[in-house]
Amino acid sequence: MAGANIESNPLLQDFEFPPYDAIEAKHVRPGMHALLKKLESDLEELERTVEPSWPKLVEPLEKIVDRLDNVKDTAELRAAIKEVQTEKVNFQLRLGQSKPIYNAFKVLRESPKWMMLSEAQKRVVEKKQIKEAVLNGVALEDGRREEFNKIKQELEKLSKKFDENVLDATKKFEKLITDEKDIEGLPTTSLGLAAQMAVSKGHENATPENGPWVITLDAPCYNSVMRHARNRHLREEIYRAYVTRASSGDMDNTSIIEQIFKLRMERARLLGYNNYAEVSMATKMATIDKAEELLEKLRSASWDAAVQDMEDLKHIAKTQGAKESDDMSHWDIDFWSERLRESKYDINEAKPLSHTENWISLTKFYRVKDSSGNAIAYFYFDPYSRPSEKRGGAWMDEVVGRSRVLSRDGVSARLPIAHMVCNQTPPVGNKPSLMTFREVQTIFHEFGHALQHMLTKQDEGLVAGTKGIEGDAKELPSQFMENWCYHSTESLPEDVYRKLLAAKTFRAGSLSLRQYASVDLQLHTKYVPGGSESVYDVDQRVCEKTQLIPPLPEDRILCSFQHIFSAGYAAGYYSYKWAEVLSADAFSAFEVAGLNDKKAVKETGKRFRETVLALGGGKAPLQVFIEFRGHEPSPDALLKRNDLFPVAA
Repeated sequence: MAGANIESNPLLQDFEFPPYDAIEAKHVRPGMHALLKKLESDLEELERTVEPSWPKLVEPLEKIVDRLDNVKDTAELRAAIKEVQTEKVNFQLRLGQSKPIYNAFKVLRESPKWMMLSEAQKRVVEKKQIKEAVLNGVALEDGRREEFNKIKQELEKLSKKFDENVLDATKKFEKLITDEKDIEGLPTTSLGLAAQMAVSKGHENATPENGPWVITLDAPCYNSVMRHARNRHLREEIYRAYVTRASSGDMDNTSIIEQIFKLRMERARLLGYNNYAEVSMATKMATIDKAEELLEKLRSASWDAAVQDMEDLKHIAKTQGAKESDDMSHWDIDFWSERLRESKYDINEAKPLSHTENWISLTKFYRVKDSSGNAIAYFYFDPYSRPSEKRGGAWMDEVVGRSRVLSRDGVSARLPIAHMVCNQTPPVGNKPSLMTFREVQTIFHEFGHALQHMLTKQDEGLVAGTKGIEGDAKELPSQFMENWCYHSTESLPEDVYRKLLAAKTFRAGSLSLRQYASVDLQLHTKYVPGGSESVYDVDQRVCEKTQLIPPLPEDRILCSFQHIFSAGYAAGYYSYKWAEVLSADAFSAFEVAGLNDKKAVKETGKRFRETVLALGGGKAPLQVFIEFRGHEPSPDALLKRNDLFPVAA
């Protein structure tokens, strides 16, 4: 019977497109167990027959590392995944620390065959295999390697638990509102969402007009309350709940954070580094000094503008008779920013852009074709928030990557498939989902990642698409794409377009000043677990220079900071700013060419497509950038775009 189950398990079928509709929690454990067993045997075979040549080393290795990710989160799936997590991590460690494979790569690097390899193939060997193997502990002696592996296993468990606590704490909070005075100011779409949530909680007669309404900490709801709720007490309550998520009771991430820092430091020292930030920078474009230098340049350029922004907020609050005009708190900033935006530019952020109306209903599947009509990629798009089964935020991930080795017909490369997942405001009842400008920017951002994955021309699977690209260069295409939100060919009313353009640099100083990247780097370079300073003390200290209003004493935003504790951005959150510099400089190429000159835009776009989007990790990102732009990146374009240039002495 067990054998029959395995044979019919959808996770083990040879599929071109994943059978998502057929995968259930019951398939995960036996499916992953069988898959890992097969991969273990493939790895043993490779180690036994390995030769320092591309066909006998890299090609079989690529087949082993090719794998499938899953984004759905339900209690059943979570339990099943947790059961195979240890087994999976053990296999990844075994693969990453394979001495026969590591030695074969080193021999290949020193052999006459080296000169015959392409630039992309050399990058696979040096950056992807030898360097990553060393960072995976391959060069450690047996006892130290065992210690390293225990740390890695423990870190995987802690990150997973961290994520679950954030998700559970976010789900747990709900505030029932029955008096319509308390939700005054909230946009119709938000009221619809809150009423829909109330229905799901058993208030079956809830309506957007009459309530009751259930407010949650899910991003669309939280952001709407912060920006539009006239009830200051409600804003304060929701803000305090948000910045203290996962910081108390059985969902408290405090001790998990401590353990993560302790283990990261131990891991760094085992590898011969002074701190974890040095480990992180080993696979980045930047160095710690360069990252800190950039953050300080942006911070100092932003401070005076941010001070002026605050004065503007106080002024508008005063003109509307608000008592907080002399004493702005965290829960007032977004609210008065929206009122100031409305008064200056006559833009209501809560109002959707009309041309986005009902452009997609549910998860959809797309085929991407070239100019000749041939398929070159595919992608799934899952746009809407589903708090009960999907983690928050937005992301692009690969289903499969482009690969010559994994060709299905033995002739042409396997085509890339992406999935793009967002948490946009969902449709409510019969009303379609209408996107705010911020939500449009999110889609453009994630689509930038998807484009780099799908439009790659790199056939070496280990460096195709977004693979093998230094971590701080990966956000270049995504942040670059956001610029086009201001240059759409879709027909927006002229007055709306002009207002959006005018508001482009609105509060740029404040937004540039608020740097979580500085906290991240400080924690990963200087913080001592169990020392005189807590992680929250470090946060407060850094915020003195990066926020005009100090955080609340009870602020525990680090307890829900998934980017650095569970999503791979540890000592790398600066990457967003680093890539913002790259993207602003890259977009200025289009501005110099002339955005109204279709021919020039097309030519520049083709160059961007053939370099940044096509080369993947097959070439160093600095070289890719220079190939496109003709010079090394400079922060000047970013500062100029945000009206923060020149930098004050």
